Amino acid sequence: MVDELEAQLLSAADESVLPEEEGQSSQQPQDHQSHSARKVRSLKNGIFRAASMQDKLLEKLLSQVIPSEDGQAQVPSIMGGDDPRAFAERPGFSIPLMSNNFRRFNARIGVVFKFQSRALKVLSWRKPTHTLSLLAVYTFVCLDPYLLFALPLAIAVFFVFVPSFIARHPAPSTSSDPDHQVRNLGYSPRGPPLAPARNFQPTKELSKDFFRNMGDLQNVMEDFSVVHDKVVTLIVPVTNFSDEALSSAIFVMLFAALVAMLISAHLIPWRYLMLVGGWGAILSAHPTINRLVVQASEQYLHPTPPAISSSPTTDHNPIKLPTLDLPSLLSKEIILDSAPETREVEIFELQRLSHYPGGEWEPWVFSPSPHDPLSAQRISGQRPQGTRFFEDVQPPEGWEWSEKKWGLDLWSREWVEERIITGVEVETEGERWVYDVAASSGDSKNGGGGMGTIGEETEGGGQEPVRSSNQATPMKQHGGLSWEEGEEGMGRRGEWRRRRWVRMVKRRNVTG
Repeated sequence: MVDELEAQLLSAADESVLPEEEGQSSQQPQDHQSHSARKVRSLKNGIFRAASMQDKLLEKLLSQVIPSEDGQAQVPSIMGGDDPRAFAERPGFSIPLMSNNFRRFNARIGVVFKFQSRALKVLSWRKPTHTLSLLAVYTFVCLDPYLLFALPLAIAVFFVFVPSFIARHPAPSTSSDPDHQVRNLGYSPRGPPLAPARNFQPTKELSKDFFRNMGDLQNVMEDFSVVHDKVVTLIVPVTNFSDEALSSAIFVMLFAALVAMLISAHLIPWRYLMLVGGWGAILSAHPTINRLVVQASEQYLHPTPPAISSSPTTDHNPIKLPTLDLPSLLSKEIILDSAPETREVEIFELQRLSHYPGGEWEPWVFSPSPHDPLSAQRISGQRPQGTRFFEDVQPPEGWEWSEKKWGLDLWSREWVEERIITGVEVETEGERWVYDVAASSGDSKNGGGGMGTIGEETEGGGQEPVRSSNQATPMKQHGGLSWEEGEEGMGRRGEWRRRRWVRMVKRRNVTG
């Protein structure tokens, strides 16, 4: 609303200072004109001041919404390098800066729209001589591609320097006044310059060309949005494997074409193909040829159904063109592997020996790690991570359960050896627990037996514990058996035991 009011006031102010008819302008005094000019300038200054206040207010509001740390992003410069000075700080979003940059951009974008307009005129056969000249140049470039390197030089000479020289040395203009008429002797570039040099300056703000550039910019944004949506609608569904059969077929065809092009690209007459293709594309834009193409397409591709005749002998047998049933062909030729990928996941059930009399094992946690004596968590004194209940164990992200229940791993010795876990005792029968080995007085000198290897299995399903180098000779406990002579490992187990559960998972199928 403020912008519309500003435009109306400025247009009214511009109209007020336009020169009027000679009879009326001669009647107005000079002081009245100066007073109206000062009034217009004060009006413009007030409008710009109000606009700046509006921009500052919006900037304050947006600063509360946009995080301050996202405002200044460092973009690496072209030079690169690890030097911090090579990174240029870019300003964050700012309404006054955005408005200023848009005004500067809109005042300088007119040359692009002029080039676009002239190119469309040439391609649409508005001036056939210009279009034929373009086709002649295109023909020479196609037949001799080395001329492509001379084309920028020719453009610079004939479209930059020659017009600039003619503007500096213009031809004498013919005057309609017979008293001041000069005989036209032809154009001569000799002599001193007769006109100032051409200089391209930005369009003045709030001028007619400025608003024309805004309209062209608006139309270009609309055209880009339409083309972008068309490309997304036509190309993306074919290439993003939403329809895996279609995308796979196109991938196979493109790969086969790639191999064929790598082998036979030098045998294809590219110059003549480009020549015929360019001429065909430009000729199709000719109004007469375009009209004939439209009529032919309506007649043969989209024919109108004939009128129903009352005569019973009349029989219409339209010619049926062969069609390609692409979906059925793809379903027969493209066979997709519908079986999802499966993996085995594991979880460790950890139990801890209670410190109460009796020494019962208490369920502790279901953890993704075995929490062995030499693990990082164990050494740092951290508690094992996991969940308290079996039902709370979730599959990895992007996977789902393939089996209904967990299965106990009966080969405890294998996963212990795979992880090179030491200082434990393995059960090969029964519940397949893997116990910690309690550190004795001799073990404490050498890190609790952590540097040994897994011993042999015991008769009761256990295994001989790890022994360090200083434990080669049995050491008797006070008033009892040594830990090597203990029955089924009793008396040498630590406070933790664990066993491994496994379950199969499969990839979650994501449709769409």
